[in-house]
Amino acid sequence: MSTNTERVLRVVVAALLCAASAVCAQSTRYGFGSTPSQSELDQFFAVMPDGRGLPPGSGSVEQGKAIYTAQCAACHGAELQGGLGDRLIGGRGTLVNDDPTKGPVKTIESYWPYATTIFDYVKRTMPFNAPDSLSNDQVYAVTAYILSEAKIVPPDTMLDAVSLAAVKMPNRDGFIPDPRPEKFPPVAKTPHQSLMIAPPPK
Repeated sequence: MSTNTERVLRVVVAALLCAASAVCAQSTRYGFGSTPSQSELDQFFAVMPDGRGLPPGSGSVEQGKAIYTAQCAACHGAELQGGLGDRLIGGRGTLVNDDPTKGPVKTIESYWPYATTIFDYVKRTMPFNAPDSLSNDQVYAVTAYILSEAKIVPPDTMLDAVSLAAVKMPNRDGFIPDPRPEKFPPVAKTPHQSLMIAPPPK
């Protein structure tokens, strides 16, 4: 057998061994865990700045005030001024100034560029002692209340997936755009085409 033929055979045998080990690894069972059900998978979501991924539901400022008072005020203050938790409103115009003695006041109102982030953050992490315990309707309502207290939306606002995505935050244009071409490609060109992160219904 020639040296070239031996080399080719070695490469073929090595490739077959790699393929066989990959198949074995995929079928290995470790004896714990289970395949998640569809209802378990439905609990996961990914909210994009443009509103893709926002779940169904709605809530008003008035409903949000009651929820905020019961679930949020102990940490964030009755007037959203902060306490154990961060201050939520105020601080507009403080991020850039010429006075070194006055530091920036970073709040939802002054710093966050997208209102959809409020829903995402509150849903995943609040209240602090029971994250992910609020319903979608309750989170929309609390978001509406925070935005209303910050004078970003009117006091009679009812938020849902469409109206929340349409809210323009005061600091929306306060960030340097990301020049990379892969920034927010069209949904059709991403692996994120499931219903959980599809564009909100029109």
